[in-house]
Amino acid sequence: MDSINIAILGCGTVGGGVARIITEINDELDVRASQKVNLKKIVELAPKEAAKKYNLPLDLFCGNGDDLTIEEAGNYITEVIESDEIDLVVETIGGTSDFVYQLCLDVVKSGKHLVTANKALLAERGKAIFEAAEANNVTIGFEAAVCGAIPIVKTIKENFTGDKVISISGIMNGTSNYILSQMTDEGLEFAEALQLARENGYAEADPTLDINGGDAGHKIILLIKLAYGIDISMEELDMVGIEEISKEDIDFANEIDAKIKLICYAKKINGDIYATVRPMLVKNGNFLSGINGATNAVRVTNKYSGNHILVGKGAGSSETAMSIVSDIVLVGRYGSKIKTTAEAQERHFADAKHFVFPYIITFNTGDVPGTTGLITTAIGNQDINIDTVSHNRHQTGDVAVFSIATMPCTLEQIEKAIEQIKKEKPAVLLEDPKIMPILY
Repeated sequence: MDSINIAILGCGTVGGGVARIITEINDELDVRASQKVNLKKIVELAPKEAAKKYNLPLDLFCGNGDDLTIEEAGNYITEVIESDEIDLVVETIGGTSDFVYQLCLDVVKSGKHLVTANKALLAERGKAIFEAAEANNVTIGFEAAVCGAIPIVKTIKENFTGDKVISISGIMNGTSNYILSQMTDEGLEFAEALQLARENGYAEADPTLDINGGDAGHKIILLIKLAYGIDISMEELDMVGIEEISKEDIDFANEIDAKIKLICYAKKINGDIYATVRPMLVKNGNFLSGINGATNAVRVTNKYSGNHILVGKGAGSSETAMSIVSDIVLVGRYGSKIKTTAEAQERHFADAKHFVFPYIITFNTGDVPGTTGLITTAIGNQDINIDTVSHNRHQTGDVAVFSIATMPCTLEQIEKAIEQIKKEKPAVLLEDPKIMPILY
């Protein structure tokens, strides 16, 4: 039987999980990969600690089991990349540093397959890595980079090859979903829900990328590349986080039979690709409204086969490690025959301001007679039809907080209406209105 030889760079939570799975079910993996799956080398700064934690043989680790300096680890990584013995490298160091970027680039340039969960690196700096992999006829496996254990990458890449993806939408960050679920179900303020997420292990000490939409943005960028064959940057992506969501927003969502969720949304319209990551009011008739806690869910709508829904755990060491091992098995079975991403396309990435949605606009104004009329008139002047106007949800005597639900329109139309309001009565808006799409 032929064999595929593997090296793991980084044996922390994810890398250790990968090594443990390979050693525990090695015989089954051999059968599934149609060849021997051999874990040959692990590069880790603290090998004894990792070997004990994940029940691994110490002789798998470079350096005779002794702790490594960063320089020593770098030298062993270079040996792995230059070794003719290694066929596939698993990168679980993480981060977007120049060191990790160059490491991944060197792996594929050396003719080795690369498997990684590093969504930030691939989304922000992956173009050259993907191009080098194609030039050197090797595969990049990144199932673990998007929604953990949910097989969304393989589903789009393999199962939908006989179809065309029209849109991708979903909840792709468990931390933000947990926070919003607690605000909705328990009536907590944002800060209280974030603290609870930390206490229960759903939020990192620094949760910035989770709550500002960055983590979800990395995932939708990779899915856009996979489905539509275009590269977009984080700077191009329309992205709004959940930091400003308030109890008043939750209350109005309830009034219109909806829940607030941080939604990734990408759609192809007449060859143009639109994408956004934003809090949206998801109507209760949409299955995404019922996805609570730290769960992830993705809906793919295709031209011929319609809607497909995948739900599962979007993070976790075992879940992420399993997805990496799954990629290893597929590379073992099919090798370079696996197409990493879609063919590059000359499609236009459109401005999200022209993306048509029904919207909720929340105004914080002085409690002055005629204010509602001024605002609704400005909205109507932009050819926007109004669906619902809420009651004042902040009774302080001198401040009015209310929301307007529109019929489908563009963000550009709404922004023009707000400009008109500011021009006619500069002091009427106490802060910029909050704008959220409604998802049916």
